Amino acid sequence: MKTITEQKPLEEIQALLEKKNKIYLIGCGTCATLCHTGGNKEVLEMKEKLIELGKEVTESVVIPTACDNLVGELLKEFRWHADRCDAILVMACALGVQNVVRHNPGKLVYPALNTLFIGVEEEPGRFTEVCSQCGDCILGRTVGVCPVTACAKGLLNGPCGGSQNGKCEVSPERDCAWAKIVEKLEELGELDKLEEIAEPKDWSKMERPRSAIIASV
Repeated sequence: MKTITEQKPLEEIQALLEKKNKIYLIGCGTCATLCHTGGNKEVLEMKEKLIELGKEVTESVVIPTACDNLVGELLKEFRWHADRCDAILVMACALGVQNVVRHNPGKLVYPALNTLFIGVEEEPGRFTEVCSQCGDCILGRTVGVCPVTACAKGLLNGPCGGSQNGKCEVSPERDCAWAKIVEKLEELGELDKLEEIAEPKDWSKMERPRSAIIASV
């Protein structure tokens, strides 16, 4: 799965950098490259735009994976770039931005992208959210289709009365998540699972910020 992003409007980026003249520009070689929001091409385009705005781009670099903790070692190699700038503009997801912040204390770091969701690329350039990270996975009873995410109403016990011809009442151009679930259950001979009533979700697992302690091997 990938973190799906979009570029912020140039006007918003300009406002963030209003009093900053020397900019260190960082892109991401993974998700942002896939989304065409922060790869080599987009970083070069952003560099040109910043220069047109009267900014000096002290350096531009696309790091392999901005959200990876190993990026800290890479950023150390480019420390002198950070020392020369007034601010760092990051073309990566929010986690990538926060990672750059952690490894550049004392420097202002700004996002050039909006983080939209975690999803998959169903076809070139078309991304779909597949997981809400609710902390209480029910895919075992819904044959791999997540109604929390795929159903506009987040229903847990079957379709609503508004779906028609396998399409969603809220967004008629979309397939009804529960229609897909029922179809797959029928194909697999598991329709009896529909008789199981799901308990209300434990939304306390969605409290922010979340944390987890994973036992070391």
